Amino acid sequence: MRLAAAFAALALACATPAAARLSAPEQKMIATVDAEQERTVAMLETWVNQNSGTLNAPGVAAVGKMVRAELEPLGFKIEWLNMTSAGRAGHLVARRKGRGKKMLLIGHLDTVFEPDSPFQRWTRRGNDGEGPGAGDNKGGVAVIVAALRAMHAAGTLNKADITVFLTGDEEDSGPVGISRRDLIAEGKKADVALDFEGLVQLAGADGPADMGSTARRSSDEWTLNVTARGGHSSGIFTPGSGHGAIYEAARIIDAFRREVREDKLTFNVGLIGGGQAAELSADRIRIAAGGKTNIIAASAIARGDLRAISPEQIARAKAKMEAIVAQPLSGATAKIEFMPDGYPPMAPTDGNRAVLSRLNAVNRDLGLAEMGELDPVKRGAGDISFVAQDVDGLAGMGPASRGDHAPGETVDIASIFKQAKRAAIMMSRLAAEKR
Repeated sequence: MRLAAAFAALALACATPAAARLSAPEQKMIATVDAEQERTVAMLETWVNQNSGTLNAPGVAAVGKMVRAELEPLGFKIEWLNMTSAGRAGHLVARRKGRGKKMLLIGHLDTVFEPDSPFQRWTRRGNDGEGPGAGDNKGGVAVIVAALRAMHAAGTLNKADITVFLTGDEEDSGPVGISRRDLIAEGKKADVALDFEGLVQLAGADGPADMGSTARRSSDEWTLNVTARGGHSSGIFTPGSGHGAIYEAARIIDAFRREVREDKLTFNVGLIGGGQAAELSADRIRIAAGGKTNIIAASAIARGDLRAISPEQIARAKAKMEAIVAQPLSGATAKIEFMPDGYPPMAPTDGNRAVLSRLNAVNRDLGLAEMGELDPVKRGAGDISFVAQDVDGLAGMGPASRGDHAPGETVDIASIFKQAKRAAIMMSRLAAEKR
C-alpha cells in the first residue's frame, strides 16, 4: 500500500526519546476529552434512546440529524445520501478540507434493534452504559465526535482533511452496488481509513489487552438446493430410487466440513430443511418443509455463510464447494448459489500494519501499552472492507463493549475517552503531514 514505507519510517522516528513527549496541543486534547466526559455520555444516551434499527428509516435519519448537529459547529459540510433506491434510509457524509493526509473515518448510524425489540433504552450503571447500539456503533460515533471536538479545541482540526462517512445500513446492507458505491469512491480519495467499530480486548496477565485490527474477514452467503426422485421409502438406495435429497444434502455439508477448511476460513450452516417438499421464504430466513417417514425426500435446502481473509481464499473455497456439489449421489442433483452482495475482506497488509505502528507511537506517548495485531477470526465483517483495496487503514477505533447485537449490549464508558484521545492525537499528527 502507498503509505506503508512512509508510516514505517515515521513510526521509527516516533520511538525516539525526543518524540516521546506530548505537545501542548496534544495535552489540550487530552484535557478536553476529560473535561467533556459527561457531555459525551449524555450525547450518547440521547442517540441510544432514539431507535435506529436498520429498517427504521425515519429513526436512522433522526440519529443522522443528531450527529449533524454535532459536526456542523466544527466546520464540517454535511451531505445526506438518500438510499431509498436501495431500500434503506441513507448515509451521513461530513467533510472538512485541509492540507494534511486525507483521512476517512467510518462508522454507522443503524443498530440491529428494530422498533419491535423490547430493548430500547439507555441505562447507566457506573462505568457500564447499557442500551441498543451503546457500543455498536453509536459508541463508536461518540468516539469520533469526542476526538474531533478535542482537535477543534486544540486548533489541530484547522489543518485536517477529514471525511466522516456514517452508513445507515451496516447491520443489514441494501444492494452493495448502490449502498456502498459512495463509500468506495471516498476510499479512493483517502490516504488512511479509520474504522470506529468496537475495540477488541483479549485477556492478559495484567488485565484486558487492547488489540489493533489490521484485518477483517469477508462475509458471504450461500444457498444449497437439492432435488431428488421421490418415492416409497422401501426403495431407498436402490438404482431406481437413489438416495433422496436429504442424504445428498448431508453428504455435501459433511464434505464441506472435511474438505474445505483452512486457516482463517469459516463456513457455517445456519438453516436447513427438507422432505417431500421444501420452500425457502422470501426473506430467506425460514424453510417450510413437509414429508413422511415412508416417503423419500424429494427436496432439501440449506443456507450458510462464508468468511475469508482474502479474495484468493474466497475463490479457493467456492471452487472446492462447487466441486463437492458437482458429485451427487445417485438419483439426486444439487446446485449451490453464492449471494452477490457480500462484504469483501480487509486483508492484513503491510500498509495496515504501518497504521497500527503509528497508533502504537501514540500509545507510547500516552503511557499506554502497545497494541498487538488481532487475529481477524475474532471479529466480523465491516464497512472498512469496501475501501481496503484502495487505502491503508485500521479497524477497531471505537469503544470496548460486550453483548453486542443482543439485549443487554453494554459499552465500557471509560474506553470511549481512551479511544477518543488516541484518535485525536493520531489524526492531528496525520493532519500535520504533507500528502
